Amino acid sequence: MTLLSSNLLSQYLQVSAHFTTRHGGVSSSPYGTLNLAFHVGDNPQNVLENHRILADRLGYNPVNLVHMRQIHSNKITIVNSTMNFNTPPQCDALITNFIDTPLMVMSADCTPILLYDPTKHAIGAVHAGREGALKGILPKTIEAMKQNYGTAVSDIQIILGPAIHGCCYEINENIAHEVKEKGYEEALIRVKEKVSLDVNTILHIQLKALGISLEQIETMDECTSCHCHDYFSYRADAQHTGRIAGVIVLRPLPS
Repeated sequence: MTLLSSNLLSQYLQVSAHFTTRHGGVSSSPYGTLNLAFHVGDNPQNVLENHRILADRLGYNPVNLVHMRQIHSNKITIVNSTMNFNTPPQCDALITNFIDTPLMVMSADCTPILLYDPTKHAIGAVHAGREGALKGILPKTIEAMKQNYGTAVSDIQIILGPAIHGCCYEINENIAHEVKEKGYEEALIRVKEKVSLDVNTILHIQLKALGISLEQIETMDECTSCHCHDYFSYRADAQHTGRIAGVIVLRPLPS
């Protein structure tokens, strides 16, 4: 199994944060092989086995993991003790300060984001595609961590996982107009008559507006569409594909 670890969070022993690739599971094409989503047409037993394999690799109880039924919204769920693998909420962000309760965000071109507050010992997982980014899902999640856990923007650590980049995300002029109207023209890339969008640029603009420094942000460079041999890509795989995931879990603080 190939996993991507966060360099930014490697200094913190009390948190584990990783992103999956498409390698290391049991699913068949076009979900080969580590698809973690149930809603894309894969054999559910293969998806369950993939989750078991991942949980075993990362050392958590798969029943404790909370994932989402993602809807491209700005809805945030505060994870509590009643939630588990079998009760995924309908939302696009999860936050918690519960120990040994992994949070998972799935993606196939959208940006999967993991958040950690080392001072208040709280975490978040965010799904930010174009719609979610324009609705402010990331800054709203940070605000939710502030309101619920006392998180300060000077403490938050943010990891933007593998996602489609502006090189491959062509959009139409109506969407380009919406992006411009919302103040994110910097995220548009125009080459001759074509226009593309870099969602991560929107996210960076939002984080800068909150006063979050570049030292608090890690952005994984590979484009999921360019590197669809390693990642699931909704665009490159003609919409019929699996989902990678970002997983973050709090470990007990040293006594």
